[in-house]
Amino acid sequence: MTRAYFDCFSGISGDMTLGAFIDLGVPLSWVKSALFKLPLTGFDLIATPVFRHGINAKHFHVQTKDNSESRNYEEIKSLIINSGLSQSVKKRSIGIFERLANAEAEIHDCPPEKVHFHEVGGIDAIVDVVGTALCVEYLNIEKITASELPLGKGFVSCRHGTLPVPTPATLLILKGLPVCGTEIQHELVTPTGAAIIADLAEVFEPMPKMIVEKIGYGAGNRDLQSRPNLLRVITFKEEMQIDKLQDTIGVVETCIDDMNPEIFGFIMERLYAKGALDVYFIPVFMKKNRPGTWIQVLCPENQKEAVIKSILTETTSSGVRYHDVKRAKIVRELVTVKTPFGKIEAKRLQGLSGRVRIVPEYEVCRKIALERNIPIQVVYETVAKEAVLS
Repeated sequence: MTRAYFDCFSGISGDMTLGAFIDLGVPLSWVKSALFKLPLTGFDLIATPVFRHGINAKHFHVQTKDNSESRNYEEIKSLIINSGLSQSVKKRSIGIFERLANAEAEIHDCPPEKVHFHEVGGIDAIVDVVGTALCVEYLNIEKITASELPLGKGFVSCRHGTLPVPTPATLLILKGLPVCGTEIQHELVTPTGAAIIADLAEVFEPMPKMIVEKIGYGAGNRDLQSRPNLLRVITFKEEMQIDKLQDTIGVVETCIDDMNPEIFGFIMERLYAKGALDVYFIPVFMKKNRPGTWIQVLCPENQKEAVIKSILTETTSSGVRYHDVKRAKIVRELVTVKTPFGKIEAKRLQGLSGRVRIVPEYEVCRKIALERNIPIQVVYETVAKEAVLS
């Protein structure tokens, strides 16, 4: 599963988000052609390489002939719904604008449908929001997490007048999310950026364990003195948590060439009774090419002495080798499942990818096959296909 982490060490805006995605590898030409499915004209997209504190990044900019047009939420929603965009892009885009509308509605005490957007109703903001949804789909990102959000201070001018930073809309959108204050006298998180990350991110957390795949940097307009004005987006695969599935077991082994072969079956039963996890009989050639049997036993550490004693007592072996080994295993548990044969006991195995398999016990399948006079393979296949946890 491809995941993305938004490292918002200098905040986030719509332009920074699109810049980071383009730096990640989303073709600007593809974004342009996809956005032409919107009933919008008179704009062009520009992604310029820039440096922020020596870091190469993409500065994204929407160039418009006239961005003075403002729209209310219903108009923007209708514009998106009636476009040729995919359903997932429409849903995500509308969700982001809905957050903006709800915040503005609470601030101005009016219904969300009647909220009249000014700064976020123009072509550039629509491109930022819909372009972000398009990039998430293009990169096939299934889950997004993010860092806490730093907020600037001071004041910003807009059509409503002079507002404190963070603006009321930004702060309301970020309600319930982790933020931190800074001494930077600029707006670090814009309302559009706040709505985007609030909608995209499922969890806000420090950078998780990951296997990094790609890194993209989107630049803000200003070149800040105290830090690079960048949004860093990292795509990655989740680190396989094998360390959480490890344990230590004992291995006990010996080679025998002078024992009645009939005894081996009895020895296997005795070893399992002593707590062995697995018992292997491996044919080998010993001194003077004598055929022999290599006995190898896997057992829990606390059963190792009992296994050693059993081998030295019940076989002709004069000595054993033993050592501990690390074992990595997937998660498994015994469960009861419903099948066409009734309720049976089985193992539920969950792989590192999250895929789950239901594996019936051999003795259970053997009993069903004999009782119903059907091939045991049919029992296995039926259980694997139709078993449901009870």
